[in-house]
Amino acid sequence: MTPARMKLPVLVVTIIGAGLALLSWSQTWYELRLTDAAAGGEAIAVPGSVASPALAALGLAGLALVAALAIAGPGIRIVLGVLEIILGGCVLLAAGISLGNAVAAVAPAVTDATGVTGSGPTAELVASATATAWPVAAIAGGVLLVLAGIAVLVTGTRWPASSRRYRGARLADADEPGSAGDRERAASDRAIDDWDELSRGDDPTDEEPVAASDAPDAPGAPDAREDAAAPAAAAAEDAPDAPADGRAAGEGPTERSR
Repeated sequence: MTPARMKLPVLVVTIIGAGLALLSWSQTWYELRLTDAAAGGEAIAVPGSVASPALAALGLAGLALVAALAIAGPGIRIVLGVLEIILGGCVLLAAGISLGNAVAAVAPAVTDATGVTGSGPTAELVASATATAWPVAAIAGGVLLVLAGIAVLVTGTRWPASSRRYRGARLADADEPGSAGDRERAASDRAIDDWDELSRGDDPTDEEPVAASDAPDAPGAPDAREDAAAPAAAAAEDAPDAPADGRAAGEGPTERSR
């Protein structure tokens, strides 16, 4: 199998490894029997949540790592591969410590059943602690995580890119002419002006009539004021000249009366 085709198998192996760790945490790890003086020899089921409580967080971290590997770039995959190896090692360590010292692993269950605390007193009350297959399943999950992490380091840089594309949206400059920001500001200003007119008792929907004197002349049309002044000027030219002096104009009839 070529390195470019290793992406899906590595992700599947990671899911299986993390799933085994998480599933084994919820199952019975030990069949505990106490001494006759403590509990009459009755068997007590000790789950993985008591024998190795850290597996829950490690399993969830492994599942989250799958999602990160699916969308990460080549450089980030190297970092995630190292983290997966460390994660698998932690699963191995947690399960191995529990299997290596079963009496210490079941001590919380002994305390719950008898009320006795302390490593020495609880160990004296344990008659037997028989391991089930689930601690081995947790170890297998840790091994799968380590192998998947190594595969990520070796082939991760040659995996095909994710089919999902992320494109940043272009944000228009607020100062750019004709931008959405200008249009929004203009609409807001018009709304404020309308409210101001309503506050003064004016109807903003009424259009103010344009005065005739303020209306611009049409191109090529004669000026109305010039047309009105032309007849008056012609009449003034045809009229006889008025006497320059009022007294001189009155002398004619006086001399004729004499």
